[in-house]
Amino acid sequence: MAFHKRYGRTICYRLLGDSEKPLMLMAHPLGMTQGVWDEMLPALLAKFRVLTWDLPGHGGSSPWPEESDEITPEDLAQEAIALADFADVEQFHFVGTSIGGAIGQQMISEHPERLLSATLTNTGAVIGTAEAWNTRSANVLELGLTAMAVDIVPRWFGPATCEHHPALVDGWRVIMGRGDDRSYALLCEMLGRVDFREKLRENRLPLQLIGGSDDVATPPETLRALADASGLANPIILDQVGHVPSVECPHTLSQILFDALN
Repeated sequence: MAFHKRYGRTICYRLLGDSEKPLMLMAHPLGMTQGVWDEMLPALLAKFRVLTWDLPGHGGSSPWPEESDEITPEDLAQEAIALADFADVEQFHFVGTSIGGAIGQQMISEHPERLLSATLTNTGAVIGTAEAWNTRSANVLELGLTAMAVDIVPRWFGPATCEHHPALVDGWRVIMGRGDDRSYALLCEMLGRVDFREKLRENRLPLQLIGGSDDVATPPETLRALADASGLANPIILDQVGHVPSVECPHTLSQILFDALN
């Protein structure tokens, strides 16, 4: 891993692979880290240069500055663009899951000239409700991420994964609990505000949407609503997969990317 300083904040990132290959930026879900892409890297690096990074207050990245009381999708999109600029790349493929998909939608609507394609998984033009996200924000600030992770992490994965890989759930509880409470809370509040339904209709970029049949956070109907807002056919829905296909079925997700981007 490496570190990039931007406006006084440290962003933890990885830039891997041959500089002659097309760049793929990959944005992870809320509460997780860039480690969600690890099982996909061996396959992806055969055809792409890959850049992953940790969101504010996640993994090795610094918390959001105390003097700022809001995080916007544009803030996160600008971090992605800054990393691509640091890698000296003008255009890139973008892959994002959950809140990473919200970053992707911001990129599509405001910075399409930077994108070669976008693949968004387990996300939505609207995700949940403002009330639910604001409640989670308040609970995190009161109880802390370690306590909240007990109930949140099992919702990331389908029932079959939770049953057959209990250590996976326990491990991600530890990782989530190490995050910065305030940064996570601000990102929750941001998700309560996002609404891309009217911003994607003019999209002309290659875009594919992927979801999981067992995803309770962004269920298939949320992906179908995003497809409708984007003028696309129905998304790919992966059977017996929850909210994080890069963890639950990394080889399947890698193959989907190869098939779409070759």
